Amino acid sequence: MRILIVGAGAVGGYFGGKLLEAGRDVTFLVRPGRAAALKETGLNIKSPLGDAALGVPPMVQSQELNEPFDLIILSCKAYDLESAISGFSAGVGPQSAILPLLNGMRHISVLQERFGQGAVLGGQCVISTTLDEVGTIHHLNTKNHLTFGEVDGNTTKRVEEITATLSDAGFAVRASSKIMLEMWEKWVILASLAGSTCLMRASVGEINAAPGGAEFALSLVEECRSVAKAAGYEPRPAALEATRALVTEKGSPMTASMFRDIEHGSRIEADQIIGDLLARADAAGLDSPVLRVIYCHLKAYEARHGY
Repeated sequence: MRILIVGAGAVGGYFGGKLLEAGRDVTFLVRPGRAAALKETGLNIKSPLGDAALGVPPMVQSQELNEPFDLIILSCKAYDLESAISGFSAGVGPQSAILPLLNGMRHISVLQERFGQGAVLGGQCVISTTLDEVGTIHHLNTKNHLTFGEVDGNTTKRVEEITATLSDAGFAVRASSKIMLEMWEKWVILASLAGSTCLMRASVGEINAAPGGAEFALSLVEECRSVAKAAGYEPRPAALEATRALVTEKGSPMTASMFRDIEHGSRIEADQIIGDLLARADAAGLDSPVLRVIYCHLKAYEARHGY
């Protein structure tokens, strides 16, 4: 199976690097700057589960794509989706499967409209990685899970083949017949954590130490749950309880990556993580005052920084 990894950043570089290390047929689609850095330093991963120095990996730039790949793994930031599509579209053939690992849900419909419903899988990953100033990928904990499946929940031959290809490559992979529900559950967690820590500019523990902090966090979780339920994907009790526990843990130093992006003055996924959720709430006639304030706050940040 020929695999195209769109980007060689913190997430795509990690999973693509592990697949390359395991002997899979992997090519990275990269921009000129990243290509130059990889030619100089190679692809390097630092992880508690084991480091990897992979040398210069197989790479291609968008103008060089001239044949289809069997599996295209997409792990860009959600706000880069359109430019990513322009970059990898020449690598999509009639039998190609596109596996996105983006935040939120909007990207599923965007990809389906562009490439057809049958081309697009649902997918998500649980991993914490970052790219340092020289391009080394740092895996920050021991979680490295990738889950995917058909959007309609069917178990197909291609899901079985992709599972076999991704297995035994140094990370956990699981095919799911409920991938859309699992993606919604992750979205509820992410929106709750990002929304609360970004609005309050504080960690979970600091928010809960403030008067009314826990009540605020739980009200946000409830708004997110209501949107998911209206869409037909109400989080299961265990997922909901885990989300509530996460955002009300006393003393927790946890913040969302979006919060850290704000601290660094970087671009954020305001529209994809909060804005789309709010739009769906409005379409369902739901009152979502907390989400509305958070979205206003994030868009004001973007306006201030010219994003």
